[in-house]
Amino acid sequence: MSDLSAPVLTLDGPSATGKGTVAAEVARDCGWGLLDSGALYRAFAYIADRKGVVVQDDVAIRRLGNELDLKCSLGPGGTAVILWGDVTLADEIRTESVAERASYYAERPCVREALLQQQRSNRRLPGLVADGRDMGTRVFPDAKVKIFLTAAPEVRARRRYNQLNEKGINASLAAIEEAMRARDQRDEQREIAPMKAAADAVVIDTTQLEILEVVTKVKALLLCP
Repeated sequence: MSDLSAPVLTLDGPSATGKGTVAAEVARDCGWGLLDSGALYRAFAYIADRKGVVVQDDVAIRRLGNELDLKCSLGPGGTAVILWGDVTLADEIRTESVAERASYYAERPCVREALLQQQRSNRRLPGLVADGRDMGTRVFPDAKVKIFLTAAPEVRARRRYNQLNEKGINASLAAIEEAMRARDQRDEQREIAPMKAAADAVVIDTTQLEILEVVTKVKALLLCP
């Protein structure tokens, strides 16, 4: 059950702006809960594919959404993990192919409705740090502090390329940037809950900022020591 009295910090923006890492750091430092909504959508896409559900099948999607019990928590590596029953989903939902599938699922109104209440159920005291693309505009419009992170596409692509290389995953820098730009366009232009900064959000460009600098800025806005 959610607690509407619990304060919420929302961190929205496109992929590889640092929001996942920043969200995890702030949640840990402030002792708050963590919601990585992107990971929820990735987990949904991953599970749907494993169960043979296709993107166009609204009935099967709604059924799957009603059956699933997905919880988000801060993993031992400092990143969000998704708990699917007694199964922990981590690296397997962080691939570019799963991200691509998740972006298509996120365009489906039935998927967004299926995951909306699961996201809101993470709101509990002492507080919640929620990162995604529509946290401040749709999921938690009453959030205490709203932040939108952005960065140059080529910088974001290089960050993702380096992340994948560190995990031993071969990738093409050009292909990553192309996929990111296409995903940004889909996220910004979808009918329901498009990716955009909330009217009352603070916009931070992370192109030339280190993670610690962004974390410091965010904690200052949140008044978290």
